[in-house]
Amino acid sequence: MKFSKKILNIKPSATLSISGKAKTMKAEGKPVISFSAGEPDFNSPKSAREAGIDAINRGESHYTLNPGIIELRQEVCNYYKRRFGLDYTPAEVIIAPGAKPLLYEALQALVDEGDEVILFAPAWVSYVEQIHMAGGVEKVVDTIATGLLPTKENLLAAIGPKTVGLILNSPSNPTGAIYPEETMKMIAEVAKEKDLWIIFDEIYERFAYAPAKHVNILNVAPEIKDRVLIINGVSKAYAMTGWRIGYALGPKEIIAKMSTLQTHLTSNACSIAQWAACGAVKEADADVDAMRDEFAKRRRVIVDLIREMPYVSVKEPEGAFYVFVDIRKCPIPDDMEFCERLLNEKYVAAVPGTAFFAPGFLRLSYACSMENIKEGMARMKEFLEGLKK
Repeated sequence: MKFSKKILNIKPSATLSISGKAKTMKAEGKPVISFSAGEPDFNSPKSAREAGIDAINRGESHYTLNPGIIELRQEVCNYYKRRFGLDYTPAEVIIAPGAKPLLYEALQALVDEGDEVILFAPAWVSYVEQIHMAGGVEKVVDTIATGLLPTKENLLAAIGPKTVGLILNSPSNPTGAIYPEETMKMIAEVAKEKDLWIIFDEIYERFAYAPAKHVNILNVAPEIKDRVLIINGVSKAYAMTGWRIGYALGPKEIIAKMSTLQTHLTSNACSIAQWAACGAVKEADADVDAMRDEFAKRRRVIVDLIREMPYVSVKEPEGAFYVFVDIRKCPIPDDMEFCERLLNEKYVAAVPGTAFFAPGFLRLSYACSMENIKEGMARMKEFLEGLKK
């Protein structure tokens, strides 16, 4: 069977591949502890579960409007009004089966063959593959040497005549970095000056740890609203990864184009899951706050434990639920080899930084129990202490 060049050029998700290998090893009876998946280990909020059950009992089991049920789109508008003071209408909102399809639809609508899209690295694994699927080319701005934040000089240097837009992710997966107001203003000014669109992925916006504060780019640069597409969803904030509901907010023109594409992809997101998401967005703020507080405790513990290990270093994450560990001074500086040996020898699963354009690093998710964090980090420390220069 002949496969297309497009599919042959797409790499599988490193995070899902490693999570899958870890689950397989665990099913074989091995004592695996996984820090690979970006998935909260909490149950979905009661308000979401009850709203889903009510929808089932009402018979809400048919096709919905392609861009999503009006009730959920209105709740998303309400959420952005009360949380960020931003005004959107349901016509400026689209619901999809997760955030990934929304990114796909947006890039298909905005990118022509050969167009360039700016990525700030370290960058989430799926961005670059989705750019490739749209026929685009990534232009990577490395932030490792600049405190995980892009500088204006580096951003301008990456922009050429074929550059059409950029993807901005804050809080960041994989680093947990949060872009402050001054960085957001700089990016907005450059986007306006160079006529670029911005896909603003703020899926982790509810997980910011004091004194850090999440910044929505439109709160500091409202004048660029007509060139910003916001990506968000219920997966992370409400521990609803399996419900598969993401949403996007943006100008009517781009939302309409994404909706047209969605008619040929998924028709609509799951009807029951949309109603469950309504319950979460409307009533589950207390659940989110409790989850964030628990993640803050885990963050403190995992960072402290890593700082007790030889050869490695870590910058304290400001948001999300990941730590990005620098292993470049380790006897095994190759992150791919490091992660493979760590899994095979100590049954600890981590994601290599190469997957995020950051070789010499690894990502650990602390969206797991405190018990697993302590045991997993003890194994990793033992692994590092067993290495010789």
